[in-house]
Amino acid sequence: MEIKRKICLVGLGYVGLPLAVAFGKKQKVVGFELSEKKVELLKKGIDPAGELNSEELVAAQIEYTTNPSKIKETDFIIVAVPTPVDEHNVPDMFFVESASRIVGQNLSKGAIVVFESTVYPGVTEDICVPIMEKESGLKCGIDFKIGYSPERINPGDKEHTVEKITKVVSGMDEESLEIIAQVYGSVIKAGVFRATSIKVAEAAKVIENTQRDLNIGLMNELAVIFDKMNIKTSDVLEAAGTKWNFLKFTPGLVGGHCIGVDPYYLTYKAQELGYIPRLILAARQINDSMHTFVAQKIIKELIKEGVTINKAKVLILGLSFKEDVKDLRNSKTVGLIKELKEYGVDVIAIDHYVTQEEVDHEGFNVKLTTIEHCSKVDAIILAAPHKEFLEITPSTYGLLLNHKKLFFDIKGVYGKKHRIEGLRYMGL
Repeated sequence: MEIKRKICLVGLGYVGLPLAVAFGKKQKVVGFELSEKKVELLKKGIDPAGELNSEELVAAQIEYTTNPSKIKETDFIIVAVPTPVDEHNVPDMFFVESASRIVGQNLSKGAIVVFESTVYPGVTEDICVPIMEKESGLKCGIDFKIGYSPERINPGDKEHTVEKITKVVSGMDEESLEIIAQVYGSVIKAGVFRATSIKVAEAAKVIENTQRDLNIGLMNELAVIFDKMNIKTSDVLEAAGTKWNFLKFTPGLVGGHCIGVDPYYLTYKAQELGYIPRLILAARQINDSMHTFVAQKIIKELIKEGVTINKAKVLILGLSFKEDVKDLRNSKTVGLIKELKEYGVDVIAIDHYVTQEEVDHEGFNVKLTTIEHCSKVDAIILAAPHKEFLEITPSTYGLLLNHKKLFFDIKGVYGKKHRIEGLRYMGL
């Protein structure tokens, strides 16, 4: 399908860059990014996030730029910027508001602006539009139009790539909806789904991860309960999972940009409207506290084995928020390290995806080492099970451990057959 629009991606992170590359396979695309360092790396064929390889970047027709005036040369603008929460778990709209100002200052008549950032229903129309109108002097619906298409990128997932994920699209009217559907449909092989309104599309996105958060929250609460009963949660879930309609979720640390953040956008809006979303907030509270539970469980086991806690040494495998990605932002492992250190435990870590500089920048307060240079430790915690870690046999890990052989597998990635190889295997 021929694209009749000149496309610009505003924000070239783990969401915007894959889209830019997908469109860049078919036509020239403008990729706008505020970070000069990131733009220079992209021009050299390097994706800072490590999601795309140099061949993919070089093959795409993308003009990387930090010059906002380049936006004026396009008429289909996709905004893909972060929407985090602050230290009080309140939505931080700084990036989406800033992007709206930049787009508004460089908006051409007849353009369509599509937001992809995860927000609560109403942000696109009630916050972004007034900013763009003020900065541009143009009128939405007359001089330019808007839409919303929620991002569904799963970092580190090489199977569910952007082209293979059904794209939900929405527009402010039928005309804009059809154009937006056509543009996205030209690169999304899985097809597009036309939402009935922008608010519906915004709501659909924010509940996708809220649903996962609730289910993981249930698993985490069960893990705490079964721990008190001296029952292995993994054994319980294996038994329950034999029923055809049992939903197979597992306990774990919930970090990253989506599951641990998106529910707060929905709860913020709900409370603004006078409703207290008790179930959603309860799941968030449980998931946000799991690093403390893991730390305390490790401490208790070390004490049982007679280890002097302020002389104990623990090795953590994987610092990023999930396996096989290098992103450290909003990783709950930082909280786990902090908890252990408060007990006086000496903590070291291995993560081949990141540098010491990046670890220090994100405030992990831990020193990186390697398998070859790791001294004996009292416990190993597998936090982010990168494929490199899974290629190492449990018996090899056993050589790193003191006689207690405590191996804590947070996500339970090792099967039962590995639990008999001389390790005191534990998990959630």
